[in-house]
Parts: sequence; structure tokens; C-alpha cells
Amino acid sequence: MNNHLRELRGEQGWSQAELAERLEVSRQTINAIETGKYDPSLPLAFKIAQLFGRPIESIFLPGEE
Repeated sequence: MNNHLRELRGEQGWSQAELAERLEVSRQTINAIETGKYDPSLPLAFKIAQLFGRPIESIFLPGEE
């Protein structure tokens, strides 16, 4: 799954650690999501969307299978 998390985080001026703290996950989780190595759970995806004030589908995009 592709995503715009890195760009959104950059717009806010947050480090991976700062975003992780806001979402109550590890920095490694943020890194794995940003690099496409991990797809977030649905509750975490909703939490991310709420934090950035955007719909989930504007942050997470289907990748090539």
C-alpha cells in the first residue's frame, strides 16, 4: 500500500518520533508505514486520518500487487 504519510508529516514539521508519540506507536512503526513495509491496522489508519484531518483514502492508496 502506498501512502502520503511522509509528506503530511513533513508539512507539519514533525519528526517520525513526534508523529509516533501523537499516535501512541513506535517510531519504527511510522518508518515501516512510510517505507511501505507495513500496512497499518484499520484503527491506526483512522487515527492517522483524524490527526491530519483528511479522509483515509487521501492518505493511503492501493499499491500494485
